Amino acid sequence: MEKLKALVRLEESLIKLPSVGRRSAERMAYALLNMVEDDLLEFAAALTNLKKAIKTCPTCGFLTETEQCAICEDRDRDNTVLMVVSFPKDVIALEKAETYRGLYHVLNGVISLSKGVSVSDLNIDSLIKRLSKNDFKEVIIATQPTIEGETTALYLAKTLAGKVEAVTRLAYGLPMGGNLDYTDALTLSKAVEGRRKL
Repeated sequence: MEKLKALVRLEESLIKLPSVGRRSAERMAYALLNMVEDDLLEFAAALTNLKKAIKTCPTCGFLTETEQCAICEDRDRDNTVLMVVSFPKDVIALEKAETYRGLYHVLNGVISLSKGVSVSDLNIDSLIKRLSKNDFKEVIIATQPTIEGETTALYLAKTLAGKVEAVTRLAYGLPMGGNLDYTDALTLSKAVEGRRKL
């Protein structure tokens, strides 16, 4: 039996979301089809409004619904430390940890030759301008511990040398409760390199 074209189009759209495969997309499509019409219209309006309502902060590149994001506007934050992250979702994860109270700068990607992402595609020029206009003492590079993340971190370290007192990298290591035999070689290597005295 041939599937209904409207359902197929919806499934194809849903598959574009991260971690959504064909079966999940099919289940979601049928769930949406079975929604009460008012709820479905509200859902559609929320999707339509998403790109209109949310923009990037002109200062840091994080997400905001106002002129500047809440983090940049927060005068209680440490304005001498700047953490550079790859994506807005990284800011959200770090904020949930409630351990960092400095400012952020979002690159909106990482250098990836295989995906055609170069330095000019990233939010690096604005980072350099921001450093020249502010008195940051430290820049913490918090890109992912991947080949692309490491490439980006090395590029940033070289580019930012001399522009700020200290350029540091987030420590990487073993997860709490993790087993050594389940840990990959790169993580083990970084854990050994980043060891500290007790």
